[in-house]
Amino acid sequence: MEKKTCLYDRHVTLGALMSPFGGFIMPIQYSNITDEHNAVRQHCGVFDVSHMGEVRITGPDAERYVQHIFTNDVTDAPLGQIYYGMMLYPNGGTVDDLLVYKMGENDFFLVINAANIDKDVAWMTEQTEGFDINLDHQSDYYGQLAVQGPEAEAVVEEVLGLPCQELKFYTAKTLEVAEGDEGETIIISRTGYTGEDGFEIYGSHEFTQQAWDKLIASGRCKPCGLGCRDTLRFEVGLPLYGDELSADISPVMAGLSMFCKLDKPEFIGKEALAEQKANGVPCKLVGIELADKAIPRHGYAVLTPEGEPVGEVTTGYHCLSVDKSVCMALVKTEYAKLGTPLAVQIRKKTFPGVVVKKKFYDKHYKK
Repeated sequence: MEKKTCLYDRHVTLGALMSPFGGFIMPIQYSNITDEHNAVRQHCGVFDVSHMGEVRITGPDAERYVQHIFTNDVTDAPLGQIYYGMMLYPNGGTVDDLLVYKMGENDFFLVINAANIDKDVAWMTEQTEGFDINLDHQSDYYGQLAVQGPEAEAVVEEVLGLPCQELKFYTAKTLEVAEGDEGETIIISRTGYTGEDGFEIYGSHEFTQQAWDKLIASGRCKPCGLGCRDTLRFEVGLPLYGDELSADISPVMAGLSMFCKLDKPEFIGKEALAEQKANGVPCKLVGIELADKAIPRHGYAVLTPEGEPVGEVTTGYHCLSVDKSVCMALVKTEYAKLGTPLAVQIRKKTFPGVVVKKKFYDKHYKK
């Protein structure tokens, strides 16, 4: 049975189209995906991302443990720094991609994908042997909002009253807020999944509901569903677990080696990744731009111009921000070079295309 976030009733009241995603009933769109997509690119949108999972790692060995399970390097990280990376199986396959927040000395806040919460927590728990840590699964406590777009900073400061201007990209801080009778500590970070400037805000269900209500009532922040969250992340080349990463797709195959620090003393999967880097991988993730307006979808076959199957689409759309039909696809490595002619089979027709960079639209982060 699918779960509901703390904002479920508000989505229904706003007339959102609701659908299962990652074990939750989530809003896919309110007005339409194009309007919501453009609102984030041009102004400001708010997403309910309370379905995401949160795990707190504390204790004397917290940093050593995070270094063990995480591909990126958090050694000597300044307080408030955030890192993107992966947890891997020993064979290099991806358990999940995640964010790691350095909240204090030996205090790390991990944000994981909704569909993987149970799997990830079980995996992390299995790896705790030999480490003096406390693993606190906090997903049921936190609600989470993503306020995204070029006007996000002004909206968060002026509508929510949360000082955020000094936050740099991929940094976070805690704030004491006076919502409710007793107040609480929230986390705010300059992060997002849209390619635009923005913030992600973690707090109790009550705080999340009150913040959502303020944002919607202000008229300065359009409610946005998971439909445009996918179109936004896709056109700036951000991966989605289950499409561009999986137990069968390593970070090397996905072109994410920069987030895997092989100069670290060790992490689970390091040997497998080192071997892949040294000897190559059978397939790689590429971008493909089609000459026609047809829309490639997940699982569609990628072919050579002669019709030989060489891969399949992971995500595809008509890219709203640049008016092109594009996709990301996993193809045999010998066909991954930029400029390689390929084709995508869409239903019974074949549409020619060419390999291009996976980033179809430039990100606009505030550094």
